[in-house]
Order: sequence, then structure tokens, then C-alpha cells
Amino acid sequence: MNWKSLIPNGITLSNLLCGVFSVYSVSQNSLILASVFILAAAFLDFFDGFAARALKVSGPLGAQLDSLADVISFGVAPSFIAAHLAGAFNAEGTTSLLVYLPFIMALFAAFRLAKFNIDTDQTEYFKGLPTPSNALFWLSIPLILEYGNPGSFAGKSIDAFSESPLMIGLASLLFGFLMISKIPLLALKFKSFGWRENKWKYLLIIFGLALLALFQLAAIPIILLLYLIFSSIHFYQN
Repeated sequence: MNWKSLIPNGITLSNLLCGVFSVYSVSQNSLILASVFILAAAFLDFFDGFAARALKVSGPLGAQLDSLADVISFGVAPSFIAAHLAGAFNAEGTTSLLVYLPFIMALFAAFRLAKFNIDTDQTEYFKGLPTPSNALFWLSIPLILEYGNPGSFAGKSIDAFSESPLMIGLASLLFGFLMISKIPLLALKFKSFGWRENKWKYLLIIFGLALLALFQLAAIPIILLLYLIFSSIHFYQN
């Protein structure tokens, strides 16, 4: 056994643990803490691969662990947040099956990650929406509701969205189908730093930072939309 592999694998398992704590936080009615745990999982998800490459211990075990962790942190945990917003954990109870529809995202995420593990074409780009992007949208909702500007157009829109089980259910289905779709999307990995081959990646970063400066947390859904648009333009041109 290569003891160096314990470092990236430990980071990956920490990602999974953050996902578990996120689910637990939802069960305790703490959506803000649940969102923070998913953010921590995303941070760890980036660095486990970085550590594996730096230590030259990349292998199939790490890849499988990574997908298992991502199912929990970016599939199950966001579905719990969405279901909570829809009213599935309402103390008074509910008779509507609609509030449980967001849980289907966990199934889509698992299917998407299983496909990713056996698809050799996704080294340069992604097919379908990456699970962390799905998680980013859902974790942003509680944060915007808590820390955003409730009087702004974005704040009012998010507030209206969060109070509609129908809209949350439809959004869950939309993100689910996007995850398992074959739509080519940019992978924000740089093999070189030239402008020509990375133009749309740079533009996404520039516009993303500008939107965050202008709208703070409310910019996250807009950035995800830009991600889809820029990816479509990039692959249409090529």
C-alpha cells in the first residue's frame, strides 16, 4: 500500500463527511450550516485531485471514492436542502407528494457520476452538468435568503422561488436532467493559459467575479446560467 495515497483519499473522505454533516444540518433545520458544509465539501473536492496529482498517487480507488463522496455531498445533501425548502420537513406535516420530488436529484447525481466513471471522453470537457454545479445552485438559496438584499429584484425572485414547492420541484427535475444530459460543458481545467484556447473560461471567470461584486450571493444562479450559455457558444463554434 502506498501510504502517500492516504492523504488524497483522506481529503476525499472528509468531503463525504461534510456531505453527511450537511444532511444532518438540514434535519436540524439549519440550512445555512448545511450550505456551509457543502461549500467545504466543494473545497475539499478540488484539493483531493490536486493532492493526488502532486503526490503522483492517482488511481482507480481514489476515483471511485471521489464519486461516492460526490453523490453524498453534491447529490443527496442538495436534494435535502431543496426538499426542506419545499416543505418536506414541515413540522405540521404535508399531504402533497410534490414536496418530496427534490429527492430525485440524488438519483440523477448517482447516475451522472456512474456514467462519468466509465466515460473516457470527459477528460477535456463535461457531458452534462457537473454535480458540484448543481449543489452550488441549491446551497446558494438559503444563503441568499439569509444574507442577500430582500428588497432587490434578485432577492424577491429567490424568495418567491423558495416559497413555491412547484417551482422547486420543476427546478429539481431540470437540474436532474441537465446532470444526465449529453450537453457538452466547459471543464474549468487549464492545460495551458493562452487566451485563444481558454477564451470562454476566462470570460466566465471575469464575468463571474464582476457579478459577485455587483450582486454578491444573488449572482450565483446567474453565473450558472452564464456557464451554460458560454459552454454552448464555445462548443457551437468548435
